[in-house]
Amino acid sequence: MSNNLVVMITGINRGIGHALATAYLLQPNCTVIGSIRDDTTPEAAKLLAIPKGDGSRLLLVKIESSSPTDASSAVRKIEAAGINHIDILIANAGVSPPLQPIETVSLDDMASTFNVNTLGPLALYQVCHSMLQNSKNPKFVPITSAAGSIGGMERGGTFVAPAAAHCSSKWLVAVAISPGLVATDMGNKTAQYLGLERAPWTAEESAEKIMGLIEKATRDTYSGKFMDAIKGTEKPW
Repeated sequence: MSNNLVVMITGINRGIGHALATAYLLQPNCTVIGSIRDDTTPEAAKLLAIPKGDGSRLLLVKIESSSPTDASSAVRKIEAAGINHIDILIANAGVSPPLQPIETVSLDDMASTFNVNTLGPLALYQVCHSMLQNSKNPKFVPITSAAGSIGGMERGGTFVAPAAAHCSSKWLVAVAISPGLVATDMGNKTAQYLGLERAPWTAEESAEKIMGLIEKATRDTYSGKFMDAIKGTEKPW
């Protein structure tokens, strides 16, 4: 177990999370810890049937990102399964708020989105911190959006925490990754808002690019930065 690559990915039931889990599981000797909102549904059984490389396995845990306790409960289940470290922590689960101007957007919608997309990954990082410390090459990878770039706001028409993890934990590689405009429910909705028929990238293409960035990420290359998965370039914070 200690020689296996251990990758934890939140939100593996569909989209980019599912593509990432599928790609990692096809590799040999890889333990994927995948979170879904309900690990007792028929959907969970389908996820457990994802093809696996030699020595690889999938452990499902329940995490509802807005829950204050789910992440801690998930870590207890992980430890009970005999896993004592996490090599790559990918905070992928998230929601897309209504695409509304700031003058009219609902404050309730904004609060709910912040709770899931910001506090959820923070809670996950906090409870997994010690397991990352147990890794020989730990990496924390929040999957975010190009819309999160303040510096690129005007250029992108879109009228940030990994850098803090990079600075506070010198042993950790922490890099935020924008997956590109991906043909998921959220991605296609955004594409239509931007005047496109649909998003140009598949989840599988995005997952391949994300995994490539993670593979190359070190303290000296991408850590503390906001990276564009498709282009492989740094985005402004």
